[in-house]
Amino acid sequence: MKSSISFAALAAPITLSAGAVWADDMVASWDLLAAILIEEIVTDTTYEVRKIFPAAVENGIDQFDITGYVVPLTNGPEITDFILVSDMGFCPFCGSPEHGTSLQVTMADPLTGFEEGSRITLRGALQAVTDPETWQTTVMTDARAL
Repeated sequence: MKSSISFAALAAPITLSAGAVWADDMVASWDLLAAILIEEIVTDTTYEVRKIFPAAVENGIDQFDITGYVVPLTNGPEITDFILVSDMGFCPFCGSPEHGTSLQVTMADPLTGFEEGSRITLRGALQAVTDPETWQTTVMTDARAL
């Protein structure tokens, strides 16, 4: 049996109010995402990814603010779907769980003129991904640049 669990940032201070994450330092948002525990369970006949979400994330967050760097999923002048990473040194497509936390984002309106690696602050709906066959833990939808 192969198992991998992330315990990073479990003690990070996070302030929640009325379904929103309020933090002057956006590191708290990344710490909340990193606090999601993941266990990969592989047997001869089954595969499962178990996820344990902090209570604040379990049912989603209507207004979630986060700052990170844009990694577009497609080429073109307008970007609606991309991966947000906390540090451009992380590789969200390398296939290793060691790459750090990343967040798939879908914008309410396309971003124009953004290039890979651009820093941005977003507000959107954070949703837990409970699919037991993927390592993806959360997505942000209906995001808007702040």
